[in-house]
Amino acid sequence: MAAKKKEKVILAYSGGLDTTAIIPWLKETYGYDVVCVCADCGQGNELDGLEERAKASGASKLYIEDITDDFCDNYVVPCVQAHAVYENKYLLGTSMARPAIAKRLVEIARKEGATAICHGATGKGNDQIRFELAFKALAPDVRVIAPWRDPNWKLQSREDEEEYCKKHGINLPFSHSNSYSRDRNLWHLSHEGLELEDPSKEPNYKHMLVLGVTPQEAPDKETDITMTFEKGVPKTVNGKKMKVSDIIRTLNELGAKNGVGIIDIVENRVVGMKSRGVYETPGGTILYEAHQQLEELILDRDTYALKQEMGNKLAQIVYEGKWFTPLREAVQAFIESTQQYVTGEVHFKLYKGNIIKAGTTSPYSLYNQDIASFTTGDMYDHTDASGFINLFGLSLKVRALKMQEVDEKSKKSKKTAVKKK
Repeated sequence: MAAKKKEKVILAYSGGLDTTAIIPWLKETYGYDVVCVCADCGQGNELDGLEERAKASGASKLYIEDITDDFCDNYVVPCVQAHAVYENKYLLGTSMARPAIAKRLVEIARKEGATAICHGATGKGNDQIRFELAFKALAPDVRVIAPWRDPNWKLQSREDEEEYCKKHGINLPFSHSNSYSRDRNLWHLSHEGLELEDPSKEPNYKHMLVLGVTPQEAPDKETDITMTFEKGVPKTVNGKKMKVSDIIRTLNELGAKNGVGIIDIVENRVVGMKSRGVYETPGGTILYEAHQQLEELILDRDTYALKQEMGNKLAQIVYEGKWFTPLREAVQAFIESTQQYVTGEVHFKLYKGNIIKAGTTSPYSLYNQDIASFTTGDMYDHTDASGFINLFGLSLKVRALKMQEVDEKSKKSKKTAVKKK
């Protein structure tokens, strides 16, 4: 009699301590055939040795899926166009990547005939929400396993995980005893843990930074950059046409050496707690700023104001893991409609953490020198402002007159009352 075929589980595999320990745990606890999927979003040398580690840990197969261009074109670009920034600082580096990764996990799960998908996100963070909302939207029939919330998961610390791996003959090429918790992709690198867990302490940037240097350590020299956009999508850097992912790589290099894009923030997680992190987003910071410099020339006042609201809304949607929702589609459709004429050239300089404007042009610019100039011209008659101000302030004037009338009546009433006494 043939042995019963094992059910397959797809594991979102980063190669780090958590997901490495999860492989033998899934086999022991649920008897699954573990298929690992690593989504390459541009995390560079973090992929080195991944296949050997996954197989040594007991995985039957490892997929390394390069989704960098999908991530940049279909997730990063809409957020740049929206100027989506969470709580005025966070450029959504981890948040944007999770739906792209989840989508590929589901695709591999269908290909492999898997009945479950597993992720290594903890029960305290945002990623569990982002992954699982995506799974609910894309594969509602597939079981989701979250070890950190599973009663069978007994490993409560990194030390526990390291000991567990040793017992299973897994040799780890890294130690987490003196390391930050990091998440990296082409867009950014985040740091949490160690001294950052105490908001009163200054970040140890010399120990922490990986991509670049602080503004203080940046060269005392300006770096000139010229970029072009077509319909809100970046197309060239310094005259060289590139795909979006290569533009981000180029800007990362230029921004990192000039100390651009380092932020230290305390953010409000979806689960209700505050967390502190330091983010390195050199290229992303430049790209956001360049796009906004161009856009402010082109959008009319009312559209620009509403787009700011929609950008904040998209940031919240993405941060909360609601990418695969009708609301995200609707907000993005509005944003895309505003980008039809966001075409032109942006020139700026990088200097010690700063992005300094150096001139912006567009064939669709609404800036009209004849109107904006202090010199009187045919396009604008100063006296026209009188009628406009009268009408624009009419409600204020009517209210003020009414309040004067009420005031006078009140004074008369008080005088009458005094006389009667």
